Amino acid sequence: MSFSTQDSDEVLSEMNVTPLVDVMLVLLVVFIVTAPLMTNAIKVNLPKTDAVAPADKKDPVVVSVDQDGKFYLAKSEVAPESLEVSLKEVKARDPEVRVQLQADTAVNYGQVAKAMASIERSGITRISVMTSK
Repeated sequence: MSFSTQDSDEVLSEMNVTPLVDVMLVLLVVFIVTAPLMTNAIKVNLPKTDAVAPADKKDPVVVSVDQDGKFYLAKSEVAPESLEVSLKEVKARDPEVRVQLQADTAVNYGQVAKAMASIERSGITRISVMTSK
């Protein structure tokens, strides 16, 4: 609050910002408390996808897992233990190699996870998981 020592008829008007600051602090606390609850409460049902054309013109290496859980690298069967070694050889020839992972719908997810882990351990970072329409 300011006082004027002059005898004038001017009105001194100043905005009182204390209530504004109080409201903003209350809103900040509300957002801080509710933000973690909102991120953990979201349930998502993933949609089925349409076919997407690959961006590169080079043919990718295809890793397949059939309904019996057998692994295939470019249409030739490989043992699960040797998949990583074979992929490292492919990456040594082409550092920018892309991998397409195809898995049968009836295969156990554990087999798919093993294939993905082998791809990751081989150092390949460009992987596509293939779906159908």
